[in-house]
Amino acid sequence: MDFIFAFMIVMVFMVIGEWVSTLSHAFIPSVFVTAVVFVIGFWTVLPKNIVTTASFNTNFITICISLLLVHLGTLMNLRELVAQWRAVCIALLGVAGTLLLTLVIGTFIFDWHTVVAAVPPLTGGLVSALLMTNGLKAQGITALVALPVSMFVIHSVIGYPLTAVMLKQEGKRLVTQFHNNGEQLNPNLPKFKESNKPQKIEKQIFNLPAEYQTSAFIMARVAIVALLSNWVSGLMGNIINANVICLILGVIAHQIGFLEDNALNKAGVFNWLMYGLLAYIFAQLSVTTPAEMGTIIFQIIVLIFLGLVGMFLASRLLAKPFGMSWQMAYACSLTSLFGFPADYILTSEVAHTVADSDDSEEYLLQNMMPKMLVGGFATVSVASVIIASIFLKLL
Repeated sequence: MDFIFAFMIVMVFMVIGEWVSTLSHAFIPSVFVTAVVFVIGFWTVLPKNIVTTASFNTNFITICISLLLVHLGTLMNLRELVAQWRAVCIALLGVAGTLLLTLVIGTFIFDWHTVVAAVPPLTGGLVSALLMTNGLKAQGITALVALPVSMFVIHSVIGYPLTAVMLKQEGKRLVTQFHNNGEQLNPNLPKFKESNKPQKIEKQIFNLPAEYQTSAFIMARVAIVALLSNWVSGLMGNIINANVICLILGVIAHQIGFLEDNALNKAGVFNWLMYGLLAYIFAQLSVTTPAEMGTIIFQIIVLIFLGLVGMFLASRLLAKPFGMSWQMAYACSLTSLFGFPADYILTSEVAHTVADSDDSEEYLLQNMMPKMLVGGFATVSVASVIIASIFLKLL
């Protein structure tokens, strides 16, 4: 019965986050609330292994990530993916701004090892935090082992609401543009938001009767693409992260008709996989303790401030040349703090709250979601691994 109780607690924490987000009209993001609830729980009565007890273990999460990224590929087309090069540039240049300010000014305030251990998680979220934690253990620098994950905990708490504010400002601008300028939805893009309206028949290479188009059939095809993506990444020596290849091959599989629009939503499993992935991410918050946090909180706050200022300056200066509002540019840069799936959830919540109709909500998703997703992949899935690898050699 323990595993059912653990699952119930995890889902209750998710509900609390969603309800607070709804009550605050997405001013307080659900991922922020749930993260805070998990931290409080881990620091008080919650067992450290509650997420794995609830069945969300490493194997399940590995499957989740690959399937969800292939699914996201079914929400874009190749032209749209290529068109997001500006979001990639903005996100990476925002990371460069963070590195510049934290390394130049941070090393005047703190010792070299402290800055090197803390900065990668600030530019790559959980991936970099785990890499740096393992690196510090291997180097025997035990005094700083708690720093990377603690940085992830604190900057997530700051990054979620800050990104939501930027997206809400951008969303309001886009809604006004949608109504005043007679903007139209892009007919070449799949629907981000599921609709009850009848939709046109999609191009498919499988001409099977409806009774054979089951959820298992959809999931099997998504799994095939995910498996192929991981195999290709392995063949390339993981030079290109498997997550990035999952997205690209998901787009291609959708374009040729191997996968339908919004594949995992149509299979009815998207939310289940998303909750599992979120639970696993929040489980990492169990590593820190109040005592450990108290000894390093000053370093973390100062470095986060420098990092966010660096991102802001880069985004503000480069937004206009790259054809974006500074709010959208800054939101793209901020994806380096958390990446997927938080970027997807934040954008979805804000679009749903700010929009005043189904069409305007879809318009917001078409204009914001690809930028946020691609920006997050560029920073967290690619740049963060490179930065963490370099910084590990600098310890």
